[in-house]
Amino acid sequence: MSITRRKTLALLGGGIITAAAASGYAVTRTPDQATLPWQLAGTYDDPRKQALSYALLAPNPHNRQPWTVDLSVDNEVTLFADLEKLLPETDPMNRQITVGLGCFLEVMRMAAAQDGYRVDLTLFPDGQNHEQLDTRPIAHAVFTKETGQKPDHLFQHVMSRRSNKEPFDTTRPVAPHALAQLENAVSADVQFGGSVDAQDIAELRELTHVALKIEVETPRTYQESVDLFRIGHREVNANPDGIDFSGPLFETLHLTGMFSRETAKDTSSTAYKSGLDAVFANTDTAMGHVWLVTNTNSRVDQIKAGQSWIRLNLATTALGLGLQPLSQALQEYPEVGTEYQAVHNRLAPNGGTVQMLGRIGYGRQVAPSPRWPLEAKLAQT
Repeated sequence: MSITRRKTLALLGGGIITAAAASGYAVTRTPDQATLPWQLAGTYDDPRKQALSYALLAPNPHNRQPWTVDLSVDNEVTLFADLEKLLPETDPMNRQITVGLGCFLEVMRMAAAQDGYRVDLTLFPDGQNHEQLDTRPIAHAVFTKETGQKPDHLFQHVMSRRSNKEPFDTTRPVAPHALAQLENAVSADVQFGGSVDAQDIAELRELTHVALKIEVETPRTYQESVDLFRIGHREVNANPDGIDFSGPLFETLHLTGMFSRETAKDTSSTAYKSGLDAVFANTDTAMGHVWLVTNTNSRVDQIKAGQSWIRLNLATTALGLGLQPLSQALQEYPEVGTEYQAVHNRLAPNGGTVQMLGRIGYGRQVAPSPRWPLEAKLAQT
């Protein structure tokens, strides 16, 4: 029976873990400090902080958490993009970052409604720059206590929502009727698309696999990811954004020198080859795909796509489905141009911009992603 590099690395790691445990090394350390915001969500007295404590759990590209909020005016929140958290190589026009900010705003709105507050949003009150985000606000929000404010039924899934980056069970198909339920979660001004057809799955698996391969094999785009690796609980606790590699396996592989940023960049290393196996196991086990299209590609459209994406993610959670964004074919850097055109020809044949594409399927439960505490995201005034 052949064993993939991914399984080889896991087995090897298991042996190292056993040896390390025998020597008394605490390999089960987890980044408890970095996941504390998940426990603190909903524990604030200020209704704005209460809502924001949930909003900061929203999905966002590379877990950059690109948000800063100003609470200097009573009952108001002003959201800014944290310009230190951009992804200039893979997201040169900051489109994906803006989509992530839309996810943040929607969870904030839902959390406020849960406590009986209406949130009136003004997007880009001082204007917008399509080429690059700048220091102008993304949104201005006014919180108003309102009798009869209805909670959003999807909010109950915020704490269990994940972006599932594990392989899906290829023996469990996704029922076609699930797509209709997912579509109901999406805003009317964002177009939903999805398929669980076997041929579509195969072809989109191939397209997303190729796009991901290009990102990894393009030195500057791959380097952007490597620079954001957080390896081991100490690194994750100290800097709880970026790409989390914590837990017993990665702790011990890092301790023994088998996994580091240097080995991850060495294309001849086991770490690099096993990493490729792992990420391709995700694209290649998709059991269906979903996508969101907007008529134009304005900043407002990008925010709306983010608001619908988080609702879609919550709806998949409600159905027991996993969802992972596969954004590589949607990115605007030159090397992926052919795949960008192919995915638009396929998913938006009548025009528009494919803002999000993801795989769905049934997979194991995954842990929450690390987060900066709310206090670290408050603007200093």
